[in-house]
Amino acid sequence: MDKIPAAEKETLRTAIKAAQRHGLAIELIKEARQITHPQADVVARVRHGEQETFYLVECKRNLRPATLGVTLHQMDRLGQPAMLITDYVAPDLAEELKERGIPFLDAAGNAYIKQANLLIWIKGQKPVAKATVIPAGRAFQPTGLQVIFTLLCNPQAINLPYRELAKMAGVAHGTVGWVIPDLQQLGFVRDLQGKRGTRRLFEHERLLNQWADAYARVLRPRTLIGRYYVAGFEGWKNWPIAEYGALWGSEPAAAMLTEYLRPGELTLYAEKMPSLLAARQKFMKEAGPRHTAAVEVRKRFWNFPGDPKHSNMAPPLLVYADLLATGDARCIETAKMIYDAYVARLFAEA
Repeated sequence: MDKIPAAEKETLRTAIKAAQRHGLAIELIKEARQITHPQADVVARVRHGEQETFYLVECKRNLRPATLGVTLHQMDRLGQPAMLITDYVAPDLAEELKERGIPFLDAAGNAYIKQANLLIWIKGQKPVAKATVIPAGRAFQPTGLQVIFTLLCNPQAINLPYRELAKMAGVAHGTVGWVIPDLQQLGFVRDLQGKRGTRRLFEHERLLNQWADAYARVLRPRTLIGRYYVAGFEGWKNWPIAEYGALWGSEPAAAMLTEYLRPGELTLYAEKMPSLLAARQKFMKEAGPRHTAAVEVRKRFWNFPGDPKHSNMAPPLLVYADLLATGDARCIETAKMIYDAYVARLFAEA
């Protein structure tokens, strides 16, 4: 548990005490021969009577609908069995986790664990204190997240002059000057051999997980320019978005990348509201009998070219994060496909 932040350690301890009221005996251990995984926060040995089960634990504070997708993907990559331990699970999220078969404990005493001859299902317990967001460092504030996004999409850019990196990230030069040292302190950036030009990103997966979580909470809400409605989705692939400086994101981009997801709404990224495109496609501000299909326009916050093969869409890593932020089961499933096909290779090539 040495690498677990103090706030999460306290969450683990409090949740375990709450679980004891359900007749569970839980012991946290760094490793166990029966089940190990390098990305697990810790391993929990759960005993009930003579029954004993080991769980890989994902500890996540401030769980909310926007961050549920990130959490579920992290747990999915841990494999089975995995358990979520958090400070508080609201009743609607508790139902969602139960429906998905995800074991969880929280510090308020809510829980869901289903094993042979054992079922614990408690929801509606109120948190003792209001949840607070623990800052993850300045690098995880809005402009810092833009820099991290740029580095995750372009790992080799870590050795660029700060001014060039700032231009790619769409931030002020000084922002990079405090983001990089912060990432170094957190262990995500190191200079190999102490020489200039040998700087590298490390622990890509952990960095991506923290970025995706913070992006959903902090940066993504700020990118929304407006939400509109059109008569229907028919022919959306033929919209001339390139003429208006726009890119497909989220569900429509995922549909083109995977040919699996049918968009439930359309997302566009642009520097500003593409008014001429909106007029051409007859965007309306309110839904009506003839305008029921949703279109959201978000501000583009990066300034580097995407994959030439997919020049009409946002970077796959952003598509992945936006899908997770929806919390929708099918979107989360599609996000995993995009991760495997496009995101993972960014780190393999780093």
